[in-house]
Amino acid sequence: MTDPMPVVHSLLSGLPVLLLHLASATLVWLAALAIYLWITPHDEFTLIRGGNEAAAISLGGAAVGLAVPLAFCLAGSINVWDIVIWGSVTLLLQLIAFRMVDFVLGTLSARIEADERSAAIFLAMMKVAIACLTAAAISG
Repeated sequence: MTDPMPVVHSLLSGLPVLLLHLASATLVWLAALAIYLWITPHDEFTLIRGGNEAAAISLGGAAVGLAVPLAFCLAGSINVWDIVIWGSVTLLLQLIAFRMVDFVLGTLSARIEADERSAAIFLAMMKVAIACLTAAAISG
């Protein structure tokens, strides 16, 4: 049987870094999501509470779209600044994706407010696609 102490020492020395990076990524994700909610013209939570599926799809796409690149950044981060800087870039790219889909479809917020799921699904998939490309570029 092997000695477990090296693993225990590794855990004890690495756990604070893991928790710091995880907490930082989570805070950046929540902040980015809050900014996204603030900037979008419609009130997603009010719509979702009212049973609007399109708003839930759109917001879910944004949450995943912001989390995926942060996850890749977290996997390769060397410090907290990596997470904060790339989290900001991720937010910017997600906002651009929202505006591009709004430009292509027109009146995106009105369509989400009207519970038009096709527009919301397209928006969510565009957000996930941008997230995948961003994540790949970050992990480079």
